[in-house]
Amino acid sequence: MKLKFYSSFFIIVAFLSIFISCSPRIYNKSTKNTIIYPPPPDTAKIQYLTRISSSQDIARKQSTFAQSVVGKKQVMPIFKPYGVFMRNGKLYVCDVSLGGGLEIINLENKEFTYFVPKGQYRLKLPLNCYVDTNDQLYVADIGLQKIVVFDSLGKYISSFGKQENVKPTDVFVHGNKIWVPDSGSNRINVYNKNTYEFEYYFPKSEKGDKSFLYKPTNIFVSKDKVYVSDMGHGNVKIYTHKGEYLNTIGKYGKNIGEFVRPKGIAVDLESNLYVVDASFENVQIFNKDGKLLLFFGGGYNGPGDMWLPTKVMIDYDNLEYFKEYVDPKFDLVYLIFVTNQFGPDKINVYGRIVPVNQP
Repeated sequence: MKLKFYSSFFIIVAFLSIFISCSPRIYNKSTKNTIIYPPPPDTAKIQYLTRISSSQDIARKQSTFAQSVVGKKQVMPIFKPYGVFMRNGKLYVCDVSLGGGLEIINLENKEFTYFVPKGQYRLKLPLNCYVDTNDQLYVADIGLQKIVVFDSLGKYISSFGKQENVKPTDVFVHGNKIWVPDSGSNRINVYNKNTYEFEYYFPKSEKGDKSFLYKPTNIFVSKDKVYVSDMGHGNVKIYTHKGEYLNTIGKYGKNIGEFVRPKGIAVDLESNLYVVDASFENVQIFNKDGKLLLFFGGGYNGPGDMWLPTKVMIDYDNLEYFKEYVDPKFDLVYLIFVTNQFGPDKINVYGRIVPVNQP
C-alpha cells in the first residue's frame, strides 16, 4: 500500500513563510491545464514541464521520404532509470535494465543513444553518474563495486575504489575531490580527482552516534557542505568537507517532513534541499534551516506524478531547451529532473518558476 501524507499537512504549511502550501497535483484551467505547485491562490513555485521516456520524445521527426529510403527509425525506450545528470545540453541516464549502460540524450542535436561499453570496460549495474566540467563521465557501478571513468567520447579512462567500496551507490565531483557513498560499509569515501587515490572516509562513528550513517544512498556536495541521504535512518545528514557532523534534516516516519525511503538529493543556490522519497513518491523541499517548504509529485495518476522515483537533479545551465513549456506568466529559474523507475513518464522535468517581472 502506498504511503500518503496526512491531511494535517494543509494546516501546518499555512504557517510556512516562503513556500506556503502545496497540493500534490493540480491542473489549473486558467493556465491551460498547466500543472503547478502549490495551487492558487498561493504563488506558484514549481511547474511540471514535460517528460522524456524514449527517443520519440527527443528525435527530430523523420520525413516520409527518409522512411522510404532508410526505413522507419525504431523507438529507443528508457527502460528503468535510476540516476540522471545534465551537462552541456546532454542528459545522462543510468538505466539498471539496459544491460550495463546509460542513455545519453543530446538535446541540442536531438540525438538519443545507448552507451553500453563492451569487453573489459563493460559496466555491470550503474546506479548514478556525474559529469565534470571537462565532460568526463564518472559512473558509480554497484555491481563492479567501483567508479568507472570515461572521457567525452566514451573512451575508458580509469576505474577506482574497489578496495574501499562494498556497495558504491552514488558519485559527486567537487573541486579536487571525488565523493562516493558506500551503503555497504556505511560511510563516505573521498578520492583525489587527479590521481583517483583514496584519501579519507567519514563518519568515523558507531551505531547510536548522531553522525553515524546507516545505508547512505545519495550525495550532494556544495561549496562548504556534504549532504547525504541516509535511507537506513530515514533522514539526510550534513557534514563539512572534512567529514565533521553538522546537522540532520528529517526523520523516519509517515508525516510531512519525514521519510521512509529517502534517495536522491539536490541543493539549489539558495541552499534549499530537495529530497526524493521512493515510498511517498514525491520530492520534499526544505530551506537551509531544515524547515519544510513544500512537496511535489505524488503517487502516479498522470503527468507530474511519480512512480518509484529515485533521483533528483537541479540544472541552471540548459534552460533554453525547456522554455517552450513554461507558462507565459512565469520566468524559469532552474530545471528539476526526477527519474521514475516505473510508469510511462521515466524522466519528469519540472521548473522552478517566478512570476514575470518579479523583483
